[in-house]
Amino acid sequence: MFKEFKEFAMRGNVLDMAIGIIIGGAFGPIVGSMVNDLLMPPIGLALGNVDFTNLFILIKEGSKAAAPYASLADAKAAGAVTINYGLFINSVVSFVIVAFCVFLLVRAMNRLKREEAAPPAEPTTKDCPFCFSAIPIKASRCPQCTSEVKAA
Repeated sequence: MFKEFKEFAMRGNVLDMAIGIIIGGAFGPIVGSMVNDLLMPPIGLALGNVDFTNLFILIKEGSKAAAPYASLADAKAAGAVTINYGLFINSVVSFVIVAFCVFLLVRAMNRLKREEAAPPAEPTTKDCPFCFSAIPIKASRCPQCTSEVKAA
């Protein structure tokens, strides 16, 4: 059983997948920080000083403090029930950026694979039109049925 597990774990696809998951896990916080700290503040500023992390809809006031709440953190501290659409917008932007980066990575890998692929080799045989045997491409007569064939 250990031998089978070792063979499974050492397959190229499993290792590639594991590396992809680890890099993807490390890439997530970087993209999250880029969205929350670099992209959304200028977008919020352009939209009139909107802080997307504090965009929410109050469904029910909290029991610890009454509405209105200045921020989402205040609403959560008060125990209010909210729909946090600002955080959702941040998550959508993060997803789009990650998806675009994965697209660029896959596209680059596909280009490398196409460049590495050698052109197909020239055929060395052809089929005899009479007996359908494989004969050398330069042959003028079929060795099986002795029919004359056109030389290539």
